[in-house]
Amino acid sequence: MLSVRNADLWTIALIQKERCVIYIYLMHSETIYLLLTRQFNQGKLRAILSSGQAAVLHRIAMMSKDGDWIVREDTESIEFIKSVLGRFNARYRFGAPFDERWLRGGWSSHFEFYHDNLRVRTDFVSRPPRISPEELTALWEENKAAEIPFVNLTVLAELKKTNREKDYAIIGELARKMKKTEERILYSRSARELKEMADCFPEVFKKFSARRPVLSDAGGTLEDIEKSLDRERRMLIHKNERRLAGYMDAAKAWSDAWPDIEKQIAEMPLLKAHSIIVENALKSLPFKPTKLSDDTPL
Repeated sequence: MLSVRNADLWTIALIQKERCVIYIYLMHSETIYLLLTRQFNQGKLRAILSSGQAAVLHRIAMMSKDGDWIVREDTESIEFIKSVLGRFNARYRFGAPFDERWLRGGWSSHFEFYHDNLRVRTDFVSRPPRISPEELTALWEENKAAEIPFVNLTVLAELKKTNREKDYAIIGELARKMKKTEERILYSRSARELKEMADCFPEVFKKFSARRPVLSDAGGTLEDIEKSLDRERRMLIHKNERRLAGYMDAAKAWSDAWPDIEKQIAEMPLLKAHSIIVENALKSLPFKPTKLSDDTPL
């Protein structure tokens, strides 16, 4: 039997390990997002888990409140995923129709449903921002035999170059997990680590300084590098803001029409609601925005 003192020590040990226990539980339990990923990919690879759920699988985050997937840009994949969502009684949220014509233009589609009293939100793209066609092809190839397909560290780091401050801390943690020196140099958010690597790999810094200008300042003081990192973060945030602004402008008429459309489809099963969504989107939502700035690729 535990003494009071030993019991206190045991309690302290449990408290100290609480985060680890929760983390292990989350990593090994079948969350709804892992369940969906398995169902989306029955028979063939159709969807790759992305963003927050990928951060969980890379052990950067303990949990994420919604699910994001990169989907194959073909009718069979989209129809199959839509049928899975229909079985969960998913409903459209504001966004583009889940249709390859809009997905091809860089739009995203959004749904939600309730599962075990939990609101589940699901988001889909086929052409994620800042990922080149070559990188996307390689991503599909490397996941073709994966039990749970999810984006790799560098793709996730690119996806996290958003207009949210907190995502840049995640990029820094992702960089620490990267095995290749070049990748760590390209994504590190630590002035101290960049300075240490600059001393060890000056030629690599020189090679990539045009791609990442902050590397040119890595030979300066820590304060100089920190200022460069702050400037880089602000530049990336503003770049993503400009990208999103192009989509927001293009979706103005669609946004105005959405409240009435949402009421119309409120009680419809997903497949029927989808037809209404497409019918209306053809009138007011272009397949691709026409006013994207030159420095904001899809």
